[in-house]
Amino acid sequence: MPNNLKKIFLLTGDIAILYIALYLTLLLRYGWGQAGGEWFNHLLPFSSIFFVWLIIFYIADLYNLHLAINNWKFFQRTANSLAVGILLAFSYFYLNPAISIAPKRNLFLFAAMFALAFLVWRRSFNALLKNYLPKNKIALIGGGELAKDLLKELSAKPHLGFVPVLVIAGLENGEQDTLPLGLADDKDPDIARLDDFSALPALVKKEKISTLVLAADPRQSPALRDALFACLPLKTNFVRLANFYEMITGKIPLDAINRIWFLENLSEGEKHAFNVLKRTYDLFLALVLLAATWPAWILLAALIKLESRGPAFFLSRRLGKDNREFNLYKFRTMREEKNDRSPTRNNDPRITRLGRFLRRSRLDELPQVVNILKGEMSFVGPRPERPELVKNLAEKIPFYRERLLIKPGATGWDQISGEYHSPSYEDTIKKLQYDLYYLKNRSVYLDLSIILKTIATVISNGGR
Repeated sequence: MPNNLKKIFLLTGDIAILYIALYLTLLLRYGWGQAGGEWFNHLLPFSSIFFVWLIIFYIADLYNLHLAINNWKFFQRTANSLAVGILLAFSYFYLNPAISIAPKRNLFLFAAMFALAFLVWRRSFNALLKNYLPKNKIALIGGGELAKDLLKELSAKPHLGFVPVLVIAGLENGEQDTLPLGLADDKDPDIARLDDFSALPALVKKEKISTLVLAADPRQSPALRDALFACLPLKTNFVRLANFYEMITGKIPLDAINRIWFLENLSEGEKHAFNVLKRTYDLFLALVLLAATWPAWILLAALIKLESRGPAFFLSRRLGKDNREFNLYKFRTMREEKNDRSPTRNNDPRITRLGRFLRRSRLDELPQVVNILKGEMSFVGPRPERPELVKNLAEKIPFYRERLLIKPGATGWDQISGEYHSPSYEDTIKKLQYDLYYLKNRSVYLDLSIILKTIATVISNGGR
């Protein structure tokens, strides 16, 4: 079952659970005789609430198949989502004079009934994915560290429905056909290993393998090329390791791409309409946000000035699209005294008490609305870095400057990934992998998803 179909199935089940829980609530409260009439009184106002709840679930990542498993994070997000949903429902029913019902007891009873039914349904769904739905059997051709990482990902996420059943180690009968794997030490009794490509079509047919993941380049091995061509009649899917890894993790693997990848995946000329639309909603959202928050700007600026000497705003030189430098605006969160402008560290004594609050709440980044209005930034994109840092990292990390093909953003795909990435070399590579994913896949839908999930992150005080 394709992942999009799984998500639709999951959403359909959630909608069904919402309405079933509502009907059972009315049945329990009013009995068979009055439940039907009350159903029609409650249907329209509760449908409005259900729509908002589904958006909350989406923002909380409860439709992310990579996270929607029965672990503590899932239960925590479910509880938080229900709490926010109930609070909004109470506000809707008791502050809206157009609503003719005030279902105080019904709402609490419904919430309890839905929460129980929702958890049972989600547990059943994951059990269905893991144990009963047909699996997508895959064969991994080629390898290296990236292939090892992929096998670990698939092993940790069986609910995604991908089962590796074959790893091809390459040929040993000639230098031209030798494809080193680096998987020889990875012992797994459930995964077969093949040393002769000529046996591949028979194994694909016998094991009913649906997808061949190509970590090796078939152009480097005539034997591999012939074996893959022989698999065409078997209706097998062929996908490059970089694309498969991207689908599973939401990141672009640096080890598996080259300049050709950028030529094949980045058609900037086709993005003109999207760029115009993106600039339009950037301007609209920035103006709305500025109009709604300008009193807070005055208050925060005054409090910053009262707490410590120095300007209310902090200007930091950053590098933007096409290597153009600009001043990034933020509320000042550090003391000016003895501040050597070095990168922030844990429990940094330079940060003021108000500054800690501003950083946790992300209010220190509110002045970046000005950068967005000036066209130097967008709401969504890779986070802007200092010019000297970009120069240093570009010398060490391949394709680091390619993140400057688009405007930097106040938030981005990396910021809602659920991971905290420090300024270290290793974490910078991970951030770049997320940035390249956004660079390739950017769209109105992806921007909206990132903005909504950023709001959830800010409200929950998540991230750093």
